[in-house]
This record gives sequence, C-alpha cells and structure tokens, in this order.
Amino acid sequence: MENIISITPLLTVLVSVAAAFLIILTGQKRQNLREFWSIAAGVVKFLLVASMVPAVLDGKTIEYTLFHLMPGIDIKFRADALGVLFALGASFLWIVTTFYSIGYMRSLNEHAQTRYFACFAISLSATMGVAFSANLFTMFLFYEALTLITYPLVAHKENAEARAGARKYAIYLLGAAKAFLVAAIVLTYNLTGTLEFSKGGIFPDAVKAAHPILLGVLFLMYLYGFAKCAVMPLHGWLPAAMVAPTPVSALLHAVAVVKTGVFTVLRVVFFVFGIDLLKGIGINNAVIFLASFTLITASVIALSRDNLKARLAYSTVSQLSYIILGAALLTTSGMIGGIIHITNHAFAKITLFFCAGSIYVSAHKTEISQLSGIGKKMPWTMTAFAIGALGMIGVPSVGGFITKWYLLLGALERESFAVLFVLLTSTLLNAAYFAPIIYKAFFEKGQEDHHHHHEEIKENPMMVAPLFLCAVISVVLGLYPDFIVNFANLIIK
Repeated sequence: MENIISITPLLTVLVSVAAAFLIILTGQKRQNLREFWSIAAGVVKFLLVASMVPAVLDGKTIEYTLFHLMPGIDIKFRADALGVLFALGASFLWIVTTFYSIGYMRSLNEHAQTRYFACFAISLSATMGVAFSANLFTMFLFYEALTLITYPLVAHKENAEARAGARKYAIYLLGAAKAFLVAAIVLTYNLTGTLEFSKGGIFPDAVKAAHPILLGVLFLMYLYGFAKCAVMPLHGWLPAAMVAPTPVSALLHAVAVVKTGVFTVLRVVFFVFGIDLLKGIGINNAVIFLASFTLITASVIALSRDNLKARLAYSTVSQLSYIILGAALLTTSGMIGGIIHITNHAFAKITLFFCAGSIYVSAHKTEISQLSGIGKKMPWTMTAFAIGALGMIGVPSVGGFITKWYLLLGALERESFAVLFVLLTSTLLNAAYFAPIIYKAFFEKGQEDHHHHHEEIKENPMMVAPLFLCAVISVVLGLYPDFIVNFANLIIK
C-alpha cells in the first residue's frame, strides 16, 4: 500500500477550529456573518475530505506527522478508507445541520447562539481528528476533546434538567475512558511497543499465543471504554443527552458522538486486533451477545416512550449495535453491513431528529400521542420522517435495507440462526415503534378537527429543506449503494 505525505488530513481538522475563532470574533451582533463562517468552513472541510477520495479508493493512504513524542507514539494523521468514509458523511452533514440550526435557533430566538455555533465547529474538528488519527494515542486525544466540547451543547438550555443531563453525559463518557480506555491503551503499548494502527492488527504472534484470555478482556475494555458506542449497560448517557436542542441531538445521534463511538470500535477491530486474532480468541462471540442484547432491549424500551426524541434516542442505542454486531460476525457480508451502516444510519437518523425539531418549532408538540393528523399540516416534514423511519426498519429502496441485507447474509455465512432471529426480531420491533407514528400523522384526525378548531401550522423552509435533502439521500443510498460498499470492501480486504 502506497503512502502519500500530505497535510490535507490535518487541514480538515483545523478548518473548523479557525471557523470557531471567527464565529466568536463576529459575535451575536453580526448573525449573518457569524453563520457564514460556519457554512463556509463546512464546505471547505467537505471539499478537503472529498479531495482525498480518489487516492483512497485507489488503495493509497495519506499521512502527516505533526509531533514525534516517543517510540511508537506520535501525534499523527492518516486518511484511509475507513476514515474517509466516516469523514465524508460527517463533513457533509455538518453543512446541512448548520443550515438547519440557523432556522431552528432563530425561530425559537435561542440564547447563546455564538457559543452554540463555536462549540459546534470545534466538535467537528474533534470528529475529524478521530477519523484521521493514525494511532490510538492521537485518537484518544480527539475522542476526549469531543466529549468536553459537546458538554456545553448538551447543557445549552442551562436549566436544572439540562445541567443534570449534561452531567450524566460527562460522567458516563469521561468515567468510561478513565476506567477502561486509558488502561487498555497503556496495556496495548506494553504488549506491542506501538500504538500505530496497522491492517491485520498490531499484536506480535508471541503475545497472541501467550495471552488469549488477556486479549479477550482487553477487547472488552476497548468496547466499554469507547462508551459513545452505547452498548448496554453503558448507554444511559444517550437518552439523558436529549435535553439538548434538537440540532445538537441530531449531531450527537447521527454525526459526531455516537458515530465516533462505533468508528473507534471498528478501528480497534480491524487495525489493532485484526480479524484473525478476534476469531482465534473467540471474544467476538461475547460481543455478538452484547450487541444482540442491546439491539432487542433498546427497541423494547423505545416502544414504551411517548416522547418523540426519547423514542428516537433508544432507537439510536439499538441501531448502533447493528454496526457492532456486523463487525463481530467477522464474515465478509456481516462486516460490510456494519461498516456501511455508519453512513446509512447517519442520513436516516438525522432526518428523524430534524423532523422532531421541525414539529417542535412549528407545532410545539413533543409527544407522539399529540401527532394525530399532523401529516396534513406538515406534509414535507412527515413525508421525510416516513422515509427515515422506513430506512430504520429496512424497507427496500432506502439505505437501511442494504445494511440489513448484508447483515442477514453475514448471519447466514456464519450459519448463526440465533443472529438471524435477532435481526428479524429487531426489524419487527423497529416497525412496531415507527409505524404508529406514521399512522397517527397521516391516517388519524387531530383533536382540533373534532372541535372544528383550526390551528395554523407552517413549516419552516430553512428547516424543511435540510431534512428533506437527507431523506432523499437515504433513498439514493438504498438505490445506489456501490459507493459506500466499495469503501467497506477496501477496509476488510
């Protein structure tokens, strides 16, 4: 594999840090200019990531070393197929979320908008840093930075509920990192003498032979140390973070935080342990059980939630485990399904959260029981919601179907009827908690209709355009999946 030395991966990290400074300097008085910096930085970031796609698809990696600290430990960046696939989705969705945020924040006349946009920008820098880290040490630094910079976003409303949710968010994520992740990284360095990612893994054969049980425990330390992946029981931070404004929820649940969690686990699977080692020590069987348990349990909890954002939050907990499950199957199709769900879930789930925000801004409704007949008043929003929900269920022609197709093939390749049962059961549960929302919106009459009372509800074009665009892209990903599947093949071969 050819390595190209280029500063481009570092520039993708720095561009939104620069934007954050410009946003702060511009301040509240010049809103249009402040928001221009966010949009411009998002476009530049996306173009920088896109510029690396041809080389990566050609099998090359792009590297840049910033600092050499000690043998095997550098501040170093590398763009490969896994990092670029993640970064493409995150950078594009930052642009979309910025437009949506402008409509949302202005409609509600939210306070501290400058802080909001500045933290948003820095959080995307941290996300890019994770995507393009060349080793565990660099990845850890940006992973923790992401937790810290998103704390003010979760606590944005500054009321007691927001502070409690943000506190739980920080305790879970920082606590897991201190309890498991730091120890896992130190132990890895002691066993291997390096933290550099390498296809096929970094553990010497002597270590593999001498410490199979230790390596199994070490992998579980990574799984729970990267608690942003929300595998039960370390999932409680995610529903708690729902106190944040809806654009933040969309960022947390579709782009930056949770995807960083599953991305880092995939990094460990493919570039720290390697497929052969995981098969040899058999720890993937335990991971399959944990992911399956999370899939089913979170879906059952979602069924019981009437608050729309809470139901979407537990849906996210469940959907993230599709990615973990696919990787843990260690079959070609299963791993492809897990990898491509990073993108498929991102576009479908951000559509759903955007729709929840649009409903709140236009109709001031937060509960599913309040949504009867809203499809007639907010047709664009609820049509997009239906598309996103169908993607989560796995209906053909939407991206989520491609994910589940590969996961089902992966279960068959493994000859695991237990996993097959989990996938089919979870799909039925997905339908059970999404279908009633769609039915209520389009086929039930609203309460005001019975009382001949007309309430004027208008959709906000600044919010509807981004959410409908994401819904359309979900369909495109379902009809033309080859682009992201090609990335997945590069990662696993």
